[in-house]
Amino acid sequence: MAFRIVKLPDIGEGVAEAEIAAWHVKVGDVVREDQPLADVMTDKATVEIPSPVNGTVAALGAEAGQVLAVGAELVRLALDGEAGAAPAGPEPGIAVAPEVAAAERREAGLPVAALEPAADGLEPPRPAPRAPAPAPVPAPPPPASRAPAPPRAPAPEAAPAPRPAGASTGAPRPAGEKPVASPAVRRRALEAGIDLRQVRGTGPAGRIGHDDLDGFLSAGPEPEAVPAPAGRRPNTAVEDVKVIGLRRRIAQRMADAKRRVAHFSYVEEVDVTALEELRAALNLRYGASRPKLTLIPFLVQALVRTVPDFPQMNAHYDDEAEVIHRHGGVHVGIATQTPNGLMVPVLRHAEARDLWDAAAEVRRLADAARSGLAARDELTGSTLTITSLGALGGIVTTPVINRPEVAILGVNKQVMRPVWRDGAFAPRLTMNLSSSFDHRVVDGYDAALFVQALKALLETPAMLFMDA
Repeated sequence: MAFRIVKLPDIGEGVAEAEIAAWHVKVGDVVREDQPLADVMTDKATVEIPSPVNGTVAALGAEAGQVLAVGAELVRLALDGEAGAAPAGPEPGIAVAPEVAAAERREAGLPVAALEPAADGLEPPRPAPRAPAPAPVPAPPPPASRAPAPPRAPAPEAAPAPRPAGASTGAPRPAGEKPVASPAVRRRALEAGIDLRQVRGTGPAGRIGHDDLDGFLSAGPEPEAVPAPAGRRPNTAVEDVKVIGLRRRIAQRMADAKRRVAHFSYVEEVDVTALEELRAALNLRYGASRPKLTLIPFLVQALVRTVPDFPQMNAHYDDEAEVIHRHGGVHVGIATQTPNGLMVPVLRHAEARDLWDAAAEVRRLADAARSGLAARDELTGSTLTITSLGALGGIVTTPVINRPEVAILGVNKQVMRPVWRDGAFAPRLTMNLSSSFDHRVVDGYDAALFVQALKALLETPAMLFMDA
């Protein structure tokens, strides 16, 4: 029997290792050429590894969640009907099917019985050790006249265990019964603020003495047992969830961003009444022929018109080389919640798209991310990110920067509030923009000017369609 070793390929872009995100096969499965074997995840994207040949899965190189280096053994396939030299044995840490291991030993001329498992799945049976020959039993001594046995001393009675302080051996006092205690004990209890009905006496008829009072003072009152509600029981279950795949990448990136980026946030309230009226009117007029407009395309248009005046916002900061890369193209990352976790597909060259084109592309990217069909280049290369929780956006958020970017724009929920306008209060639809910036690159004054420029465009949406 010949074997084919499928190694972790070089996925490109300088990737030296990858995590096993999921297995599509297990040991003993028969696979066909081009059938998916596993999903491996890098910092850039998730890649599917297909089988190069037909065969049977003999061994898996790692478990889901483990990281393998490029060139490491991923899967070992047994090729039926082909001759070839089999390896001497499995490598450490690789699960091998018993029948495949037996075939390997046959090819190597080794005995097979040593690898065959016992019927119960444990180690093979070993010959039982021989029992030693019984030693000769000495003959009993001749009978002798018995002397009367000395009388056995009675065993000393066990001393009673010491009673802990505050404990009581008396019977519980019935409800409403007056405690029995001397006037001196009652005086001490009154001075200490103790209700003698809570103290159990150890004297005759449950009489409370000074020792009982001292024990109660040292131990404190016993908490009253609260009966559990009917039908409810304490839940002591603990579920262990292994952090692997996309969730591990999110955890690593967020922790790295918070550790290496000097975050600061700036929050501003925006009156979006006119913007929402315009959006509703455009959807009503063009809803049947054009993509439905959400708030995101308007924010993209506002960013495109604001970034030329604030080029430090549309940048990457290489903190190892201490170089700021300012980009001419505006590549907007759209933070998207998916069943597997947060992903950031990229709306490329937003400066070259109109409102409708941006809306269509945002929808396409979000659908691709949620269905797991987003390509690698659609998930990398953003220069500025928008994050929004929609109706769950809360009043204020402090979004984490998508490193190596230096700014992120957070959108909070819209709320109808009374706003003072033209000498009177008027109901206006308002929304907070919660933005975070990298203080190593962006000064607080510039961040405030940047957000104020966005606010002016959003509050007067007609300016979004004017030529520069």
